[in-house]
Amino acid sequence: MAALGSPLRTLRGLLRELRHASARAGRPYRDTPAYQHVMAAFRAHRVTSEKLCRAHQELHFQAATYLCLLRSVREHLALHHEYHGKGERSPDEVAGLVGFRLPQQPGGKG
Repeated sequence: MAALGSPLRTLRGLLRELRHASARAGRPYRDTPAYQHVMAAFRAHRVTSEKLCRAHQELHFQAATYLCLLRSVREHLALHHEYHGKGERSPDEVAGLVGFRLPQQPGGKG
């Protein structure tokens, strides 16, 4: 199993992704039920000096998995919006998408 890293880092990553998702919806991310659930779950499963909570590791694994899902969905949407077909494109625009430049014809014909 891969190392999960710090639970605080995972929590911050989740909150960052929730912030991105709520920015598209146009409302503050702290008012969303997802934010309240994540914060309540992390507060309820934190490890104190009196108890060692095995569910904390399970919660951290689930949170890291959900963080991966949120990040992947956001990056997929960004790529989809960038490269999704927009109808007919000119040859110059298509060449620019893949990083090429079309040669210029002599006499200013192209």
